[in-house]
Amino acid sequence: MSNLGYIHSIESFGASDGPGIRFVVFLKGCRLRCKYCHNPDTWGNDSKTEISADELLKKALRYKDYWKDKGGITVSGGEPLLQMDFLIELFKKAKENGVNTCIDTAGEPFNESAEFLEKFDELMSYTDLVLFDIKQMNPIKHKELTGADNGNILQMAKYLEKIKKRVWLRYVLVPTLTDSQEDLTALKDFVSTLSNVERIDVLPYHTLGMFKWEELGIDYLLKDVPTPTPEQVKKVKEFLKMN
Repeated sequence: MSNLGYIHSIESFGASDGPGIRFVVFLKGCRLRCKYCHNPDTWGNDSKTEISADELLKKALRYKDYWKDKGGITVSGGEPLLQMDFLIELFKKAKENGVNTCIDTAGEPFNESAEFLEKFDELMSYTDLVLFDIKQMNPIKHKELTGADNGNILQMAKYLEKIKKRVWLRYVLVPTLTDSQEDLTALKDFVSTLSNVERIDVLPYHTLGMFKWEELGIDYLLKDVPTPTPEQVKKVKEFLKMN
């Protein structure tokens, strides 16, 4: 029996979610509550669209000619790892069709139980690249920012190196919350221990999703936090640049 995926939306021509042109699927469901989240409407499972892996892959393959050598399918969220059964089926069939596969995850569901790792290892066998979001290195600040601890998230980063899975790291630069020299140094030191991280993308904090918070009746607490300047982003990129 085919597994159903619960999706929020689809972007046919994504250009910033992995290599090349991507067919990007945003899944529903996330247990983190990041204060700067621009997709709070993906948190719950309300107003979701149910779709089978076959149906979703059929939609994606319509755009295969545009992907060239580098493009493919990226699954984002929400948090993709909350729907691993669906992802395994989707990516297995995608690989059978020669499609490059990518997951954008914050790693919150990761744990080292035998049951989880069995599915995770299978999923990774069909995954070409992981876009890995690290929100904060400091565990106390991480919990204040996202509502959860980051111990298992950092464990996942180490596990991805252990299995030699390609990773592009993503870090959202939020003035006053993730931009201190202490935070950035901790991130750089951590990444220096990982041999599988190919690049670090510094993403500037923005308020483009604030209207969604208002529509959902949730108080947006970062109204007064400024967007970092291009100079600030450039400086952090230079600091974190990999040797």
